[in-house]
Amino acid sequence: MLSIDQIQGLLPHRYPFLLVDRVLEREEGQRVVAIKNVTINEPFFQGHYPQTPVMPGVMIVEAMAQVGGLAVGGAPDQGTLPLLAAIEKIRFREMVKPGDQLVITATVVAIRAGIVKIEAEARVDGKVVAEGNLTFALLSRKD
Repeated sequence: MLSIDQIQGLLPHRYPFLLVDRVLEREEGQRVVAIKNVTINEPFFQGHYPQTPVMPGVMIVEAMAQVGGLAVGGAPDQGTLPLLAAIEKIRFREMVKPGDQLVITATVVAIRAGIVKIEAEARVDGKVVAEGNLTFALLSRKD
């Protein structure tokens, strides 16, 4: 398991855009299972939608991408930054509401020439709420 402090050491994101609360399983370069706790305090719920709060699909994809970045490996302080390069075959199956806990799994399926392909899935209470494929380009950050 990784704590929030360890996650912040691996991802460049910070509040309000850090969407990973805890990592349950991590096989670097292969697979990560992580949690995003969805609360009514999320800034996007102010306008999406005030009477019926629903987590925007783009934020679910961003959470999956952040978990994918953890699966890819690399870290800003190690000189490598995984950048989201493509989003494919994303499907939203259920609404995500305040109080839900997203359990996100990201699995590396291919690595070639600095490009990493990921299969990602988000579940709430064991039901798939979103799934799709993400592609990352590994940016070398040499100062």
